[in-house]
Order: sequence, then C-alpha cells, then structure tokens
Amino acid sequence: MAGLPRDPRQKMINVMYLVLTAILALNVSNEVINAFKVVDKSLITSNQNISASNNTLYESLKDKLTKPESKEKAEIWEPKAMKARDLSANMMTYIDSLKLALKKGADLRMKYNPATKDSVEDFREDNLDASTRLFETKGQGVILKDRLDQYKQQMLALDPTIKSQFENTFPVNTVPPISQDGTKKDFTQAFFHMTPTVAALTMLSKFQNNIKNAESMIVTYCHSQIGAVEVHMDQVGVLVGQNSNYLMPGQQLQITAGVGAYSSAATPTISINGSNVPVANGQGTYSTNVSGSGEHTVNVSVTFKDENGKIQTKTMPVKYVVGTPGGAAVMLDKMNVFYIGVPNPVTISSGTGWDKTHVSMDGGSISPSGGPGKFTVNVKTVGKASITVNADGKNSTYDFRVKRIPDPVIKVGPSAGGRIQSVVFKNQSFARADLENFDFDAHFNIVSATIYFSGANFSNVQSAEIHGGSLEGIKSQLQKCIPGTSVTFDNVKVQGPDGVIRSVTGPGFILN
Repeated sequence: MAGLPRDPRQKMINVMYLVLTAILALNVSNEVINAFKVVDKSLITSNQNISASNNTLYESLKDKLTKPESKEKAEIWEPKAMKARDLSANMMTYIDSLKLALKKGADLRMKYNPATKDSVEDFREDNLDASTRLFETKGQGVILKDRLDQYKQQMLALDPTIKSQFENTFPVNTVPPISQDGTKKDFTQAFFHMTPTVAALTMLSKFQNNIKNAESMIVTYCHSQIGAVEVHMDQVGVLVGQNSNYLMPGQQLQITAGVGAYSSAATPTISINGSNVPVANGQGTYSTNVSGSGEHTVNVSVTFKDENGKIQTKTMPVKYVVGTPGGAAVMLDKMNVFYIGVPNPVTISSGTGWDKTHVSMDGGSISPSGGPGKFTVNVKTVGKASITVNADGKNSTYDFRVKRIPDPVIKVGPSAGGRIQSVVFKNQSFARADLENFDFDAHFNIVSATIYFSGANFSNVQSAEIHGGSLEGIKSQLQKCIPGTSVTFDNVKVQGPDGVIRSVTGPGFILN
C-alpha cells in the first residue's frame, strides 16, 4: 500500500474521484451515446461527399494542364492544389490513427454480427478514461493541437493570396470555447478530459471535417484562378428501344440499339439475336416478323470503346409477347412489373371476343378501365401476381413480379447533392422527394429529417429537425450558410402513395 498517498484527505479525494467517475459513467445514457453516433455518422458522410467533390476538381486541374489555353496558369496553381491535397491526406491519416488508439484504450474487440455475417468493431463507447489517458496522460492532445496549427500554417503558406483570402475564415481552429461557467480551459481539457469515448471520436471526426472543408476551400480557390470546372463523362450508357412489346403473328418487331453520349471514338459494334447489324451514327436497327405465341426474348449486345480507350460489352434482353389469334395475351402498358400504391394499366387481347372472355387475378385486383381490353391492376404485397384470361373456355395464365416504388431522390432547389451556390441554397424554402426515371405519376412527401451544418461559419456542428418538406423552421441556420459550409441530410423519412413510411439516403451539399 506504499503507493497510496499518506494524507487521509488526499485518500478521500481519490475515493470521491472514483465514485464520481462511476456516477458519470452511469449517466452516459444510450440516448446520449446514440446522439453522438448520429453526429459522427453525419460527419463521416459529409467528409465522403467533400472528397468526391474535391476529386472532380483534381481531375479538372489535370485536364487543364494539357490544354494550351489553360496550361500556363494550371502549371502555377495545380501544384499548390496537390500540396493542399497531400497535407490534408496526412492529417486525415494521423487522426485516423488516434481514433484507433482511442478505441483500443476502450477495450476494442471484433464482434461477430449474425445479421450481416461479418465482424464489427465493439468497444466501451461510454468509457470515460480512455480519452483522458490518451490525450492527457500520454500527451497526444498537445501533439494533435500542434499538428492542427502547423497544418493551418502550411495551407495558408501555399500562396500569399490564399493567406490574405482565408486567414480569418480558415475552418481549422484549435482555440477551445469558453465553458459555461466562464472558465478557460486548454485544448486537451476542453475537448478530451473525462469525455466518453464515443464523444471523443465524434470530436476527432469534427476535426477531420474541418480539414476536408479547408482542403475544399483552398483547392476550389486554386481552380478558380484557372477557369471553370469541366466534368468528364466516365460512363457510356447503352440505349435499347423497341417499337412494341406486344405483337400479333406476322407483325414486325423493330429494335434500335446504340450508345448514349455517343462520340465517333466509341466505335460501337452491335449484335442483335446473335447477328451483327449495320451501325450508323452510333445506332443499329434490327427488324423481324414475329411468330409463335407467348413471351419471347431477344438479346442485344453492344461493344464499344469508353473514354479511357477500354473495350466494354453490355448485353440487354428485349422481351415481347406474341398474341394468339384465337386466344389471349396480356401486356403491361408501362413497365414489366406491377408497382404497389399506383394503378397499373394493363391491355389484354382476346381473339374470341369479349363476350366469351373472362379475366381474373391472384395477388391483386383487376378492373376494367375504359375501352375493350383496358384494365387497371392494384397490388399491395411484394412478390408475384398472376392474371388468368379465360377465352372461350381456354385458360391462359400470366405471371408478373410485384415491387415497391423505387426510393425517391431528396433535392433542395435544383440539386440532389454536391456543390451548390450558397446564395441559391440558403434561399430555398422546401426540400422535396422526387422520383426519377419512373413512368407512373407517383408522389412522395418528406415526413422528417435531421440536418447537420458544419464547416465555414459553424465553429461546431449544428443540427436541426424538419417535419415535412418545409425549411422555414431552420431559416436561422440557412442564413448562416456561406461558401465552405457543408450541409448533410440524415435520417430522412418519406411517405409514398402506398402509405408506408420508409428511410432513404439523404444528400450532402457543399456550398460555393
């Protein structure tokens, strides 16, 4: 017991400290832990969005080095942008190492998740000692502050104009806020003393978010000294069309195939039903007279050269139905599946006359909707549905898939995420859920979402809730948005025509 202090008062203080630590640990509720985890997830998502946007700028900078009209300026500013990228990457890696050390200090282990059938990290998220031990006892707090300050100095030293432009608004700031009781604490005490592990991890993610915003700010400035961003096509889409998906024997099936965003460099070759077809202006056409009742498939294969000179081949099936003059056939007017929550139009042909034809359905309901052969199908359950047509005593059954309407895309103003002008973003009154590339007149409404603000003009991450698509309740945060601010939509809930509330991925915005 020689290691214990001899002073009874000091012994009592130590005991009280241990008791207080235990009480604090008990008071770190699941709600608090989950709140930190949500913020941390949002910061990580924001960092990924910023990285994707930055990569577009880096590609554009490389391209400008090759063009005579921009080469001279690009040779000046592209190296500065690359230096900013490298400095930021080194800081991100360093902070990642601190996160790992922090988790290890909180008894990190790998735990098997039976739901996903893989191993996930498991550590004491409410541990109050790991952060203090790493950043105070081992001195990593001082080292982190020094490296953040050095990073700021190095970034501002890339060019005198960068320093004058961003010295007062640089996102990385190591000055701790004044505590609620008015006392000033040093960097380590303010951010990491007796802080739950999950909160310390979130704070490190915040510093990483500051770094990514700083990188974006500097790289955007470097790029602006040369010219506008040029986004290059990195995918060539294969387009296939047909004149009809329901034909009678002897009628002609016509298939047109080619490549989207066509350039002469793509040089496509097109094979339809196993035979090469002539190609003109990037498109080939195939025609044949159909026969044989029932469903048929023709495979369309397009081989082309992408922008990088790589040969790609994509194959797509074209399905069509050949009707029976003395029987029946079913054709979906819009899609090859039924969707829940919307009326699905169906056309049914009968070669025996409608006085001798009866239509029934399993897995949904079908009802007449106008002229002869026109019906509407409504379904409620994902899976399979079938329509049976009895024509003059002969049954023909047709099976169809049943799917949910695809998830909508969350948009603010004209944008579904990425870079947007701050003056445009801050003046929006609504967020909306848009269905893209969907043939039905279906609408989604935003039920609720959590919105996180970080980066320029936000010293700490701020969150706000919306209920419905209106942004009027968060106007105070919107008015603070300036170039360099990041806005992330998280925990987005939407409701579609089927009445079911579902979670969808929210967008992230970087304001210019």
